[in-house]
Amino acid sequence: MRKQLMAAVLIPLGLGLAGVASAQSSTPAFQNNASEAQRKAGNNQATAELFYMIQQLQSDVRRLQGRVEEQQHEIGRLQQQGRDRYVDLDQRILDLSKALAEQKSAPPAGSGSVAAGASGKPVAARDYRAPEPKEQQAYNEIIDLIRNKKDYDTAITRLYEFVDQYPEGDLTVNAYYWLGEVYLAKPQLEQAKQAFTIVATRYADHRKAADAVYKLGVTLDRLGEKEDARKRMQAVVDNYPDSGAAELARKFLGAS
Repeated sequence: MRKQLMAAVLIPLGLGLAGVASAQSSTPAFQNNASEAQRKAGNNQATAELFYMIQQLQSDVRRLQGRVEEQQHEIGRLQQQGRDRYVDLDQRILDLSKALAEQKSAPPAGSGSVAAGASGKPVAARDYRAPEPKEQQAYNEIIDLIRNKKDYDTAITRLYEFVDQYPEGDLTVNAYYWLGEVYLAKPQLEQAKQAFTIVATRYADHRKAADAVYKLGVTLDRLGEKEDARKRMQAVVDNYPDSGAAELARKFLGAS
């Protein structure tokens, strides 16, 4: 009877201990599976973040390439615009030369006072169109760009636009003169020479003519055309003797 009782106690106890041992033996396998899942999840997250970073970099590269292409296009446009303006100014000089050649064979028209140009030949005085308020404002803004802001490239663009929009006015002559001044300051001497030539020949009776002839002489001197420079300076002295430009021309002639 005692043996039966002992067996009844020991058998369940043994089964319980076996269950505990079995549970303990299965715990490491579960933990290993959980760790592996976490590691894979971490790898997936890192891969996703790396992919996102690559996409961002590719997007940045495309955006930068787009900006470079836009800048290259803008540079090309500005270069072409500059060439077109240079050709346009050349054409204006050619047209002016033809007009002067025609004037040589025609009798002078009008009855106003007479001024001598850079060539020393009489030029009939004329009345220049007075500027409108909007025109005066546009001109003042250009002068501010030149004198105060020193933004010469923008000023050149605005000066060309000005002479196209407001032709044959009093301020138009000033605009041509300042175009020469800006080109002289950059310096782009050939363009400055052309701009001053327009004022000196086409607008020889204008108040800016004396200054234009003098600055034309300065430009020619910088270009190495010494003899032509002296001729222009002498023309200032002979044709505009009472002007401030004449005083400067005399100093130039005395020093050279």
